[in-house]
Amino acid sequence: LVVKLSRKTKPCAVIVHFREDSPKNLATLCYKTLEKLQHARDNPSSLSERKVINCVRLLTRLMPYMFEDAEWRGYFWTPIPTGDGQVPMASVLLGLLGDLLFCPGFTVGSVKEKVEDLSSLETCELIWEAGVGFANKPVSSSQLDQNRTEVLKLLLTCFSEVIYAPITDESRLRWVARFTSAENRHVLPLFTSLLNVVCAYDPVGMGLPYNYLLFNDSREPLVEAALQDSQPQADDTGYSDNYFINYLGRIHREEDFDFMLKGITRLLSNPLQSTYLPNSAKKVNFHQELLVLLWKCCEYNQKFMFYVLKTSDVLEILVPILFHITESRNDPTRVGLIHMGVFLVLLLSGERNFGVRLNKPYIAKAAIDIQAFSGTHADLLIIVFHKLITTGNHRLQSLFDCLLTIIVNVSPYLKSLSMVAANKLLHLVEAFSTPWFLFSSPTNHHLVFFLLEVFNNIVQYQFDGNSNLIYTIIRKRQVFYQLANLPTDAASISKSLSGRKGKARDEMVDQLKSPTAVVPPEIPSGSTAGLAATPQVTSMPGSTGENDKVAAGEDWVPTAEWADQWKSKLPLQTIMRLLQVLVPQVEKICIDKNTEPPIWYDTEVKLFEIQ
Repeated sequence: LVVKLSRKTKPCAVIVHFREDSPKNLATLCYKTLEKLQHARDNPSSLSERKVINCVRLLTRLMPYMFEDAEWRGYFWTPIPTGDGQVPMASVLLGLLGDLLFCPGFTVGSVKEKVEDLSSLETCELIWEAGVGFANKPVSSSQLDQNRTEVLKLLLTCFSEVIYAPITDESRLRWVARFTSAENRHVLPLFTSLLNVVCAYDPVGMGLPYNYLLFNDSREPLVEAALQDSQPQADDTGYSDNYFINYLGRIHREEDFDFMLKGITRLLSNPLQSTYLPNSAKKVNFHQELLVLLWKCCEYNQKFMFYVLKTSDVLEILVPILFHITESRNDPTRVGLIHMGVFLVLLLSGERNFGVRLNKPYIAKAAIDIQAFSGTHADLLIIVFHKLITTGNHRLQSLFDCLLTIIVNVSPYLKSLSMVAANKLLHLVEAFSTPWFLFSSPTNHHLVFFLLEVFNNIVQYQFDGNSNLIYTIIRKRQVFYQLANLPTDAASISKSLSGRKGKARDEMVDQLKSPTAVVPPEIPSGSTAGLAATPQVTSMPGSTGENDKVAAGEDWVPTAEWADQWKSKLPLQTIMRLLQVLVPQVEKICIDKNTEPPIWYDTEVKLFEIQ
């Protein structure tokens, strides 16, 4: 088997055939491999690095195929005789891997005193990298990094049993639970090592152009393996105390928070680093794992999240998150990254400081694929979310509520939206308030409620500085009038739904195109940005085809009572009062300037001065 695997001749078929036809031999092979690792652990002075790596790689290759079978999953939890009595093989393996991760000369630098037994070695002074809880710069080399990476890959393979076990299996997280419990004496040094290795990594290095083409970077595979291993260990297993979560929640020094935040920000911002030479800087590809790590840090350590929010560095995190969301919107394989990025922003948006920080001016970066604008980070947030909603990817429809909830959360603090962002918000209202869209799903009207809440918050709390938004609301006032007078009788509902693939669909195309039909000249606030081209209705959620099936259930039918119930609760009072007061004033000024009918594009109306 080992010879065939080394030749790479269809290893999958070889292992499956070996598992089915020679189960006793497979069990013996695993047991003997474990014996070799145990001998290396007990005799570190005579450890053969090549033999240990071969044993580790062999188990890494075999175990996924063993996890596919329920009986083989239980094999690792059968007790084997040890000096301490009967211990499950899985516990023995995890103990060996923990010891090997801090073996002098193999995964850490050599120590002065000769080590006779790794099980008695104090490992808190052998942390891999300086940073959180450890100030000394340890010895490191490419060979040590490679050995660490191999052992971490096997550890991740052990944790991967959860993806093979059915969700009803209550013991599917037992590997993670055992490794993060008090049974593992290396929890603290390993947690610190993994975190410090990730946060200290700088892929650009000294800034030498194309250095990644000239030199082999042994640290990147280690960082990726450290990220992947730390994430399942930071999950709540539900078994007992998870010491990884415990130690993560106990970090409290500001210098540690600064180290963590700068390290994560540096790696997340890696694709945004621009240079004069094309492709001269190294790019990393583990952004989703970084977002998960950041999520775990904020979730389990409230002090860390408050530290992030009280510094302007929160915007240094927001911009790369929005970049990754934008870049991934059309890639089905990166939907998980989008979800994680949105959930992170949702978590941050619940805090006042985040909304206040969004008013900081944004300096455009060419790497983000959005319309050019001049404004704040709040404008960037709204424009990116509008682009995400109008992408047409039905896999993202479950995020619409989250996206609009984020805007609702920060809306009371937005002091001055640009014309581009204001038009994006009005475009969403116009699209989501179309009758056939409102009646095609039992929850579509929630989107309109969210948007009206945004407008109400801005009008009530930030009216003075948002002349762009007020101007846009007045210019598109018919959208709100039509929403207030939306017919909800059974006949109108039936007509709207039956015509959505015909006439009603064509009408909505016109509605979606209308915001871009006329681009007004400069308005009093000084903004010169116009509205970007609006996507076709076919790219909007709930248009036709698969999106219709997702939005509307097969058995659900809208009724007049249902429509009346939510229509009566539409929070339109603030906007209707605004229009009632301002529209006559604007029309009077336009008429005084001999303009008939009133056109407001080139006036000096101070919309925020109500007489």
